[in-house]
Amino acid sequence: MSLPVVALVGRPNVGKSHLFNRVIGEATAIVSEEAGTTRDRHFGEAEWAGHHFWLVDTGGLVEDSDLPMDSAIRQQVMQAIEEADLLLFVVDAKVGVHPSDARIGDLLRNSRKPWLLVANKVDNPDSTDFYEFYRLGVTDVYPVSASNGKGSGDLLDAVVQAIPEKADEPSNATRVAVIGRPNVGKSSIVNRLLGEDRLVVSDESGTTRDAIDAPMSYHGKELVFVDTAGLRRQSRIDDGIEFYSSLRTRRAIDSADVCVLVIDATEGLQNQDLKIATMAWEAGRGLILVVNKWDMYEDKTDKSADKFRKDAVEKVPYLNFVPFLFTSAKTGQRITKVLDLVLQVQEQRTRRISTSQVNDALEELLARRQPPQAAGREVKLNYATQVEVEPPTIAVFGNHPETIPEHYIRFLHNGFREKWGFHGSPLRVILRRKNS
Repeated sequence: MSLPVVALVGRPNVGKSHLFNRVIGEATAIVSEEAGTTRDRHFGEAEWAGHHFWLVDTGGLVEDSDLPMDSAIRQQVMQAIEEADLLLFVVDAKVGVHPSDARIGDLLRNSRKPWLLVANKVDNPDSTDFYEFYRLGVTDVYPVSASNGKGSGDLLDAVVQAIPEKADEPSNATRVAVIGRPNVGKSSIVNRLLGEDRLVVSDESGTTRDAIDAPMSYHGKELVFVDTAGLRRQSRIDDGIEFYSSLRTRRAIDSADVCVLVIDATEGLQNQDLKIATMAWEAGRGLILVVNKWDMYEDKTDKSADKFRKDAVEKVPYLNFVPFLFTSAKTGQRITKVLDLVLQVQEQRTRRISTSQVNDALEELLARRQPPQAAGREVKLNYATQVEVEPPTIAVFGNHPETIPEHYIRFLHNGFREKWGFHGSPLRVILRRKNS
């Protein structure tokens, strides 16, 4: 399931960015005493008590202002309210109830989204009066100090309890996120696969704003395609719509089984393509690279596809384990092969190897190359077993796993792949200490 979204809202200069930084644990949001410093939104993954969620920082909401910047921020905050699963309404305990606070409270009530009232700047609960905020019609006020962290634990306990639970999706459907930069042909490919113009297609980049689910059946398997808005570089996400399109794409990757990364053949493999691929790979998702507009590739020869793939692998070695497909959504060339690859990659991603087979493979690898020995200690690897699927994860047990260097772990990784493939899927190899 994709991670829930928790958004911070409130009027300017109440400390939303300070609180954002406190929860995320790093100074990613700009903090200033000047009101309105946060103009664009910032988001990051937060974790508390085993629960993960996206935390979104928004600009200060100014009511009844016709200034262009205030209007833009107001629009962005409204999008935050619409997108969020839970809202944190941040107020300034040192100032007390401000007239804008009451109007924002009414706005949140009308949204029918769950929300919590957070009284910030309560550095000392014994000397700060935050009880007047109960006048805003809430049953609980959560006093915190973003600057020194007081009360943040109680707030986060309340946050994870207040996030609405989402119903699990059917486990028999394979979710496929179609990802990539804007205007590379993602919607056109999905339409070809579905056999109908279900998604809007335009020459203007960024036509697709939301992640749109499109179910289909193929060879008796249920697939759900998610056509997502294109991911731009973070520095170019300069308006609310772009920001939330980016966030939805990340959530689509989180909830997907297999990601189909669409690349524009006429533009070649861009750094942003590689960043998006790595985002999906590190999330443990299956990955397929679809090079679209191959019919428009200049000076094409029968070796062009091999060279394209070779150049990509030289940039990012793990792409050697990823299938490439050279297609044209315009002509339909090799488009249906996408479906075959999705089923193959999902099968590789979910396959389980018996412990006896894993141990046999480990013995073969150890016969070829023993692990490097540590000074004064004999290093042994005793046995291995597959501990997880989606993605496949193999645990190797030994007496001194902390001494095993990275290059030897890569040797084991490549040896296991040589044996079983796991094509299109990340394969994780972890070292564990053998129980005495």
